[in-house]
Amino acid sequence: MIHDLLIVGGGINGAAIAREAAINGLSVLLVERGDLASATSSASTKLIHGGLRYLEYGKFRLVREALQERERLLAAAPHVIRPVRFVIPHAHAVRPRWMIRAGLFLYDWLGGKSRLPRSHSLQLLDRCLQAPLKRPAKGFVYNDCVADDSRLTLLNAMDAAHHGAEIRTRTELISARREGSIWLAALSRGEEARARVLVNAAGPWVAETLSRSAADSTAHIRWVKGSHIIVPRRYEGEQAYLLQQPDRRVVFAIPYEDHFTLIGTTDLAVDAPSATPACAEEIDYLCTATNLYFSRSISAADVVHSYSGVRPLYDDGVEDSKAVTRDYVLEMDENEPPLLSIFGGKITTARRLAEEALALIADTCAWPHYRNSKALVFPGGAIADFEEFLAQVRIFWPFLNNSQSLRMARAYGTMLHEMLHDVREEVHMGHRFGAGFTEVEARWMHDQEWARTAEDCLWRRSKLGLHMTAVEQTIFARWWRENFEP
Repeated sequence: MIHDLLIVGGGINGAAIAREAAINGLSVLLVERGDLASATSSASTKLIHGGLRYLEYGKFRLVREALQERERLLAAAPHVIRPVRFVIPHAHAVRPRWMIRAGLFLYDWLGGKSRLPRSHSLQLLDRCLQAPLKRPAKGFVYNDCVADDSRLTLLNAMDAAHHGAEIRTRTELISARREGSIWLAALSRGEEARARVLVNAAGPWVAETLSRSAADSTAHIRWVKGSHIIVPRRYEGEQAYLLQQPDRRVVFAIPYEDHFTLIGTTDLAVDAPSATPACAEEIDYLCTATNLYFSRSISAADVVHSYSGVRPLYDDGVEDSKAVTRDYVLEMDENEPPLLSIFGGKITTARRLAEEALALIADTCAWPHYRNSKALVFPGGAIADFEEFLAQVRIFWPFLNNSQSLRMARAYGTMLHEMLHDVREEVHMGHRFGAGFTEVEARWMHDQEWARTAEDCLWRRSKLGLHMTAVEQTIFARWWRENFEP
């Protein structure tokens, strides 16, 4: 079979392009040498946002487009994306208050008509928002969204598969060469693939994929490592905090997985991407950053989990890592057959990137193209009101406790009806592994979501690895091997 597109990379960009192409009726093969979202796309700050700090660098178009996408994504995937209030205490600030106020006014204006509230001043008497701080501070409050980045990537891949795309994880591109008007690709395990267009969405490994395709590029990549730490919950309330630092960086503190606080990110230039980037010296920086503001201080001993991801940013010549553009660049090699390479990008704008990528491919190949994905919901996302949906879930399956029903409603949305179609009582959920994780869910991850290891389930399809004990994780890993691994 000759596919229209062979997409290399199962991160957010590759999955979004696969979805856009499949929706447009193209035959698509996506290959990923690891798991979906196994690198940068699962190592973000979990934000769906315009990028308030990008205004400081004059990236008005990027912010406007990202805010437009925020609205679309919130409507299309309300189970994995939700609004959050962000508090900006004006303490230890290197920017004057007027500048922040003006930036927030511009942020609201660029966002246009939005379902999120406008920004406003932080009141000294607002005890809920002031309580975590060392001392009451003036400041500002604005609204953005948080997301499950791994599952958003997965939903793109699931929707692509629903529209006919073939998704192959644990499948590596070994080499690719032009053979007439077709790309001939050698894949791992001795497999081959043929395609009319090769799409290089390998993220941090975009240059490596180019070399494996005997192709070159005029664009260059900057690798910037962003690190995060997770600590036991530091404060009550669902609000997040944007904390200005003396070095002009900003650090977010975000309620995470109900019992934790997520803190990040950093911007550290690295010489090359790593499959397993580590958060090391950044831990002390992030602890110090939050201790400037919060009354409950933390140290490295409080960190229950950390992660790092290498962002593949387009090299725009800026010296400071935090100022490098987060915009994306699409580079088309129009030699026959065509090769499209993706440089940069962010989770919020992945759908728009995919739309532009497909338009570029269609123009190059003289294929018809329709911008169809703007109004389409993601799998599980046909939810008008999440709280009403959650109430229905608890009526249909009353044996799910509150935390379990909330977690599963957020993860699967309306797909819960398919997953639990034959479940009438708790015993039908099968083996219980701990933290509300059961056999029926694990089998769904394997059968419907390309999970192939216990790690896929506990750290990308979910974050249950934070909630289960070491013994529970070991027992689950043994069960998984016995049932699914040869």
